[in-house]
Amino acid sequence: MATNLTFKHVENIKIPGRYTDALVKGLHIWVKPNLKKYWIFRFANNGKQHNISLGAYPKVSISEARIKAQSARDELDRGSNPLTQRKTAKAATLAIQARGCKTFREFSLECLEKKRLEWSNPKHAKQWLYTLEEFAFPVIGNLPVDQVNMEHILSILSPIWASKTETASRLRGRLEWILAAATTLRLREGSNPATWRGHLQTILPAPKKISKTKHFKALSYRQIPALLLKLHDLCTVGSLALEFTILNASRSGEVFGGLRSEVDGDIWTIPGERMKAKKDHRVPLCARSLEILQIARAMDPDSKYLFSRKGKPLSGMAMTMIMRRLKLDATVHGFRSAFRDWASEETSHSSEVIEMALAHAIRNKVEAAYRRKDLLEKRRSLLVDWEIYCTSTAANNIVELKAA
Repeated sequence: MATNLTFKHVENIKIPGRYTDALVKGLHIWVKPNLKKYWIFRFANNGKQHNISLGAYPKVSISEARIKAQSARDELDRGSNPLTQRKTAKAATLAIQARGCKTFREFSLECLEKKRLEWSNPKHAKQWLYTLEEFAFPVIGNLPVDQVNMEHILSILSPIWASKTETASRLRGRLEWILAAATTLRLREGSNPATWRGHLQTILPAPKKISKTKHFKALSYRQIPALLLKLHDLCTVGSLALEFTILNASRSGEVFGGLRSEVDGDIWTIPGERMKAKKDHRVPLCARSLEILQIARAMDPDSKYLFSRKGKPLSGMAMTMIMRRLKLDATVHGFRSAFRDWASEETSHSSEVIEMALAHAIRNKVEAAYRRKDLLEKRRSLLVDWEIYCTSTAANNIVELKAA
């Protein structure tokens, strides 16, 4: 029976066999006894059954397999045998290899491997690969990198420019970077067809004009004290990690990867490789934060992590699941915004101290060169005030949390 194959469905197939796609006639995925998966297009021509291999999964995505299968189906509808077309395409590929030119897919994957060295977070590589496989490779993946032109770039971007503006804009930048690398290595000549300024900006509408900026959902800072009471009642490793994150205005990734060896007395030093700005960041820990770390240690005494279960760090969804359990329509990252609003509206602490507490990078290079101290004691005073506010339940401006 044909099935509308999805990423989740294909990933979870554990029984060998052939699974037919409901969207493109003739397309199915062949799961072998070793559970390796291959895309196959099956068709009949002159009374004979033929199979065309479309590539292995997940190297060939579902959408790319459907495009290839539909292309073969179109050839059949026009009276041509797709096997003949395939042989012609293979001959063209051999010709490309003979003259030493790489396909866009080959060169892109090479670039991605080199780019990985820059990223501390593996999700960046996944995002790059997803956008390339989903939108670019089906159009220009098998094209020689020196033959990619503006028409190709527009055929990739135009269908998603208005509906998926942020994704399309990021993909454009990635395409520009890959093609620029090809030019640098003398694999292509001429202007870069993915360039925005003075080029694509004359054809495509500006992303900022057609897409509204989406901010992280955040609770009002007035709701934080009531939330902390609820977290105290839960008293789980996840709730402790979330409370610690809120009290120190930290990013969740900084906390999930936090090590006990990074804490010296009442100073937690986060190494640069785990910071967005790539610089070590000292966090002055206040009374409740130190108490939270003691409780977390008692829960998992032999772990090297600040927050863990059976020696393993919490998953990236641990805090989010606590938020869902409490039915809060907000994100963990949004607590940094709540902290920023509170500090600006309710205190006299300077903007410079607040920004340093949030570990925001200084964009002005001249200012960054002169600001070499981290204002630790001033930030300690700020976080003490924040902790007093967050742990106070007698304030008149506290409102009861309501379900989203």
